[in-house]
Amino acid sequence: MESSEPIIKLVGLGKEFQTANGPIKALDDINLSIEEGEIFGIIGLSGAGKSTLVRCINYLEIPTSGDVFFENESLAAMSPKEQRMARQAMGMIFQQFNLLDQRNVLQNVCFPLEIAKWPRKKAVNRAKDLLKVVGLEDRAKAYPAQLSGGQKQRVAIARALATNPKILLCDEATSALDPNTTKSILDLLKEINKSMGVTVVVITHEMSVIEAICDRVAIIDQSHIAEVGSVAEIFSEPKSKIGRQLILGDAAEQVSRFGGSRQVRISFDGRSSFEPVLANLILACKVPVNIMHAETRDIHGTAMGQMVIQLPEDETEQNRVLNYLKTAKISHEEVKDYDI
Repeated sequence: MESSEPIIKLVGLGKEFQTANGPIKALDDINLSIEEGEIFGIIGLSGAGKSTLVRCINYLEIPTSGDVFFENESLAAMSPKEQRMARQAMGMIFQQFNLLDQRNVLQNVCFPLEIAKWPRKKAVNRAKDLLKVVGLEDRAKAYPAQLSGGQKQRVAIARALATNPKILLCDEATSALDPNTTKSILDLLKEINKSMGVTVVVITHEMSVIEAICDRVAIIDQSHIAEVGSVAEIFSEPKSKIGRQLILGDAAEQVSRFGGSRQVRISFDGRSSFEPVLANLILACKVPVNIMHAETRDIHGTAMGQMVIQLPEDETEQNRVLNYLKTAKISHEEVKDYDI
């Protein structure tokens, strides 16, 4: 995954849209590096600017300011023809599949190859190979109306891979799918990344998608990048308010309603998933604690996430718990209602 230069580098990227009510800033001073071969996630709430960002990466939207570097070459400095060539090296899949209804599955996958002026026989063979990759070789003659949502997205993935792209841009690619179909599509993207070495950029508003597939993640909030880090780092200790909101959900509201004594946030950032941290704490300290919120995940046998506990009213018992956490080297911090 290491590379001397990132495959994509965004420097001071900005995008404004002109409206009847004046300019709207969709992106402001975005700086990001995406390494070759990784699965990189970009997450944010609706309207944060993520879809605009992915469309600026492949110059479907021309940035208002800043620059996009693809394999260390500035897209802004390229001629229109060179930009088209760069765009061919970036396949893209969308939430609504965008298949051509009047074409069958094989013809849909062939479509970008026709545009790229591939010989027909070579294009058909390439399309057939890709339909095997996505598990749809038996549906080559079916039309989009005859396919399920998951099958349509598999066709869209095959089509996006047709021109041998180095990057696959996925804009909310699983948002229209049910959980089981989402898992199968994410597994497919992971396999494509591993077997073909294609760099995958995933745009989503769902933390579960980031957790399932990504190596690193950037959180975008109100047109700015709030934080960037490995999935493990962000899940165990989000540094931004929006990061805590995306991971902890409505935990802040739950805690503030309860009120009362001191509260502590425990961060799970590398301990074994099989270690009963809270049970050990209670047994060792002989005091009860109240779990206000828990958001933990088993990522490859490692516990990642956070838990907010309320300490007992008695100050001696509070100190016993805090001393135990410190001695056991369990990452923690005291929090206020509004800070969670």
